[in-house]
Amino acid sequence: METKRLTLFAGHYGSGKTNIALNFARILRQQTEAVTIADLDIVNPYFRTKDSEAALAAEGIRLIVSEYANSNVDLPAMPKEIYGLVDDRSTYGVLDIGGDDRGALALGRYVPAILEENNYEMLAVINKARPLTRTVEDTLAVLAEIEGACQLPFTGIVNNTNFGLQTTAEDVLGSLNYAEEVSRASGLPIKYTCADERICPELEGKVPNLFPLKLQKLYYMINTEVQNGKSNI
Repeated sequence: METKRLTLFAGHYGSGKTNIALNFARILRQQTEAVTIADLDIVNPYFRTKDSEAALAAEGIRLIVSEYANSNVDLPAMPKEIYGLVDDRSTYGVLDIGGDDRGALALGRYVPAILEENNYEMLAVINKARPLTRTVEDTLAVLAEIEGACQLPFTGIVNNTNFGLQTTAEDVLGSLNYAEEVSRASGLPIKYTCADERICPELEGKVPNLFPLKLQKLYYMINTEVQNGKSNI
């Protein structure tokens, strides 16, 4: 997998970018030693990279996340370590950007340094199954709002149309035309089409640039497993 030093995932709230960022960081770690994933999501405190903190540490992936993540403290505080990640050109970084334009505002302070280095991918995660991005027009409007908020142009698209654990191979195949239309209208290439790894065997050879996802467990799911003695964390 060829990649830039910094890979940023941004999209509408609930598009699934956190899952993608985590999986991307894990694949990247198989290719290089120094990999850091940074959570800039100040919009959604309930589905965070921090939920996978122990697993990431075991895999040798550094995590940068607000100290208030997974707490009842609602403070949009950005960790100062993110500046170091952007400036340290000896490490690869994966950045999970907050949903919509409000979340993208947090990225703005790092954009001058990112543009100066010019070794990044800014990937738009699109999901036809989400209420506010079901049409090409609505999706393009969301992407324009994000770009306007952070002043960093998108360089590609990630099609992550899904219905969670209920997603079928037919759902993914049915999203391809939508993703292609967004690509044509925006001029952005489709970098990946994501799917739960369990249905990927049904999609092999049918979906270009298929990206298998190991789905992240939600914080409440991990807590439930711990309480029931079923978790290995």
